[in-house]
Amino acid sequence: MSNQSSTFQSASYSFSSSTINGETRSRSEATFSDPSGTKVQRREQEPGQAAREERFEYDNTGRRIEEAGAKGRIEDVTDKEAEYKERMEDEYAKREGGA
Repeated sequence: MSNQSSTFQSASYSFSSSTINGETRSRSEATFSDPSGTKVQRREQEPGQAAREERFEYDNTGRRIEEAGAKGRIEDVTDKEAEYKERMEDEYAKREGGA
């Protein structure tokens, strides 16, 4: 009997944006998984509103991990939006062979 262990890492990203009558809505999600569990980060911005971010985690059995005193976390990410867009553009450029 061999004593082997398996390790993995996975990351996925999605982004959507639509503009109707000059009003733009955007949503994104990043998911990172490894043997310890999964972390999910979602961002959303509706017309005329500040961007919102939600983060949550699941352990390696699929159970959601709750932070002490919090049920998910939503925060204003207006200042982080330009940095995030730049990272997403870089990621897409890498996938298209441009960076």
